[in-house]
Amino acid sequence: MDEPTRIDRLEMRLTEQDSVIEDLNRTVTEQWRVIDRLVRQVEALRDQVEEAAARSAPRGPEPPPPHY
Repeated sequence: MDEPTRIDRLEMRLTEQDSVIEDLNRTVTEQWRVIDRLVRQVEALRDQVEEAAARSAPRGPEPPPPHY
């Protein structure tokens, strides 16, 4: 069989690059979905911690421990 011509090699290379670009695009898109989900979870946890801290905040000076 004949060796591929310059144009054939360029077309094969372009096809391979297109495939790699599509794979990378899928990977980046999935990573952004995961990042977005994690950011929302962190924000929800931060809200929960702030609410818990607000409910348990001392209302005046803390009394001394019983051993004083």
